[in-house]
Amino acid sequence: MTNPSGYNDIKQVEMSVLSAEHMVGQATRSMDEEQLEAATNALQEAKSKLYKAMSHQTGVDEAFFEMSQELLEKADHQLKEAKK
Repeated sequence: MTNPSGYNDIKQVEMSVLSAEHMVGQATRSMDEEQLEAATNALQEAKSKLYKAMSHQTGVDEAFFEMSQELLEKADHQLKEAKK
């Protein structure tokens, strides 16, 4: 259940982004194939939640979306470099 400010959606996005970022860090340190795959999936899920929230929210702090997008892009780049 989301309140009018969209707080729950934003919190879910934030947690998803932080979780994906953490998983990417672990996976790229270990270079474990299963962890890399799990990190890739977590990253995709976080992106999906972010874009869904961005398309449905109005009046939400744009800086939050920009920061989240930037973190996901960095994690995505880190993961792609690790898979080379």
